[in-house]
This record gives sequence, structure tokens and C-alpha cells, in this order.
Amino acid sequence: MKLTKVFACVALSMAVLGLASCGSKKSANEFVLGLDDAFPPMGFRDEKNEIVGYDIDLAKEVCKRLNLTFRAQPIDWAAKEQELNTEQISCIWNGLSINEDRLKEFTFSDPYLNNAQVIVVRADSGINGFADLAGKKLGVQAGSSAADALDGTPELKSSLSGVLEFRENITALNDLEIGGIDGVVMDKVVADYSIKTTGKPFVIISESLAPESYGIAFKKGNTELRDKVQNELNKMAADGTVAKISEKWFGADISTIGK
Repeated sequence: MKLTKVFACVALSMAVLGLASCGSKKSANEFVLGLDDAFPPMGFRDEKNEIVGYDIDLAKEVCKRLNLTFRAQPIDWAAKEQELNTEQISCIWNGLSINEDRLKEFTFSDPYLNNAQVIVVRADSGINGFADLAGKKLGVQAGSSAADALDGTPELKSSLSGVLEFRENITALNDLEIGGIDGVVMDKVVADYSIKTTGKPFVIISESLAPESYGIAFKKGNTELRDKVQNELNKMAADGTVAKISEKWFGADISTIGK
């Protein structure tokens, strides 16, 4: 690596991510959670620039019980498979939807939260259902299950004037707010939280694209780590810890662990 690249990597880590390493491999006793750090309420940066969220709280408690050192590692969501397969991270735990293609790529935990892909629009848009989206432009996060869900609804997709890909849902919602796009396809869990906490004039249309469930993805074949994490989650559900974390972020116990 050229010296200039080293400096650039260090500067980026300190200024943007606040990390001491630049994509370094995890240590033996370290549990590195790969995530999109702009995906509230699952994992995101708070006003202190610290990574927090529902998944983060669950993972930290699991690590505490397993005597592992926890680290949250922001990744390029579109390159999440490479990050996991090269063992830069221990798992992808960030509102990752389970689907057939991902089941072939990863070893998954049991589902821990139900979700659906929905479309968020401006409240004054007059868009209430799929029929109203004809000739409109939608945004999706690159490499997301939202993009897959839209691909799985060819009649709807073909009626659109275009589909724009964004690195993050937050960026897509900002573009929606200023009128750059007419809607955003995204996770219902995330959409509900965003609308509730930001107070922005958004609504979810009545029709949804696809029901789904969140799971934790491990490197294909890594059943040992998967089983250790799953066992602790089951214990946390039984002793009420999962319910407390869920109530903290959602106001109710919406977890499916152990149910």
C-alpha cells in the first residue's frame, strides 16, 4: 500500500468512523459486528457519534455473557458478503432480512424480528397505493432486500419512471423530503422508527411488497459461533432481557426470539 493511501485510510477512520484500525482482521476473542451505521433503530450513530441501536444492545449483552470483546464495524452494505467471507467481521447483525439467496451465502440464526418491505412517501403526495406510483421515481438502498423486493414485483417496477440506488436509507429519505424522488422502498421497522422520531411529513402507503424476518448472518458453515450466539439469545428471551431491550427501542416486546 502506498504511503498516501495509508494516510488516507487513517484519516478516514479517525474523522468518519472513529476507529483505530483500517479494516484489520478481528482478534481471537473479539466479536466484530458488521453493520450499516445509518440504519436506525437497529444500528446507527447517536448525537455523540457512538454506534447504538436495538441490534447493538442485543449483541453487547450476548458478548458480555460469552466473555467476548464487542466491536461494531461499519461496512459497505453492498460488499457485506466479502466482509464476512474474508473474516473481517464475525457476523452481519443489522436488520438483515433472510431470503433464499442469502440462505445460500450465509449461515443464519433463527429469525429474531418480523419485518416487511414498504414504501414511504410524502404525506402530501396523494400516493396511497401501488397504482398511484405509475410514472413515479423510487429510491432503494443498494444491495438491500428492499431492492430485491422491488425486483420481485415486476409489474410495479415496470410502471415506474425510474429507480435510484442510495448508499443509505437516510440519504434516500432526505432526497424524498426535497422532492428528488417520490418514494423510498425500505424496511417497515426502520420506516416506523424514522417517522416517529424525526417528525418528518412521511407516511407508509397501505400496500406492502413482501413480509420477511430479520436474522444474524455468519460465514457459511460457521455453525459453532451461530449456535453460541443463538443459545445466549434464547436465554436472554427466557430471563426477560430481550423484552427489556425491545421495549426500550420499540415501546413493546416485538421480538420473535423463543416464540
